[in-house]
Amino acid sequence: MQQQATQKTRKNIFLQATPILLTSRYNNVGGMRIVIPATFFVFLFFTDLQAQVLRRPVAAPYTSLGAYSIRHNDILSVTANAASLAQLNDFAAGVYAERRFLLNELNNYSFVAGLPTSSGNFAIGADYSGFTEFNETKLGLAYARKLGSKVDIGARFNYNGIRIAGYGNDAAVSFETGVILHLTDQLHTGVYVSNPVGGKFGKDQQEKISSVYSAGFGYDASEKFLLSVEVQKEEDQPVNVNAGMQYKFIPQLMARLGVSSATSSLWSGVGILFNSFRLDVSASFHQQLGITPGVLLIYQFKSQKK
Repeated sequence: MQQQATQKTRKNIFLQATPILLTSRYNNVGGMRIVIPATFFVFLFFTDLQAQVLRRPVAAPYTSLGAYSIRHNDILSVTANAASLAQLNDFAAGVYAERRFLLNELNNYSFVAGLPTSSGNFAIGADYSGFTEFNETKLGLAYARKLGSKVDIGARFNYNGIRIAGYGNDAAVSFETGVILHLTDQLHTGVYVSNPVGGKFGKDQQEKISSVYSAGFGYDASEKFLLSVEVQKEEDQPVNVNAGMQYKFIPQLMARLGVSSATSSLWSGVGILFNSFRLDVSASFHQQLGITPGVLLIYQFKSQKK
């Protein structure tokens, strides 16, 4: 009862602040100075989570856990490192949705579809965060290929948009690039860089999309067990460590569990595989802000050749 009351109180504070207007950090969107509902100021103030970015899902470490793996890689691994797309053998598509801290105003949606070709593997992606009054979108095109059996490389080009109701829209272009090294059949490592230069909003381009640098490590202990660690540094934010593991109880049932250090958040989920589909139900937990539920669905085309 006390936990429910706390959640209700937090949401009421969050929503009651909406009529208040404050100067936005996006002060040049559409070439004019703007203001946004203080809802977002209150959100950032009450979270006290410097490393948390609105455009990035809370459960991003969950969806991208298999990036530094061969045996446990999936289409959503591309969200952590585009080079992981090189391991795709058949057409695949995945979608993920979450409701941050159970608030309608903080929804996140991600979609990725990939296709292998003789010239390398291609993927398209789309991300949306926010609600009708304030939202951010990202559309991306990714490419990856293998350089022999030990090295995978990849890159992604993005069109980033921001919309604030009543004040206009703005857009910026950014890119990401990465490499993954397969040290052995079980050990994998890599680095990834997102938006090292460019990617600026505003008429005078004074608002830059944050640069993010990361290094990851994966250990394919077996067909059943994966251990993965990623160290991430976002511009002007403290270092974040994402650590997680995946275990397949049977071929049709798997579970994931992990932690993100910068936000002190735990995340976990269970996935069920049937035919060419995989359905995951996940949850992230923060002790002050509560639960963020998520749902993931992946379709993996299974060719007859092996």
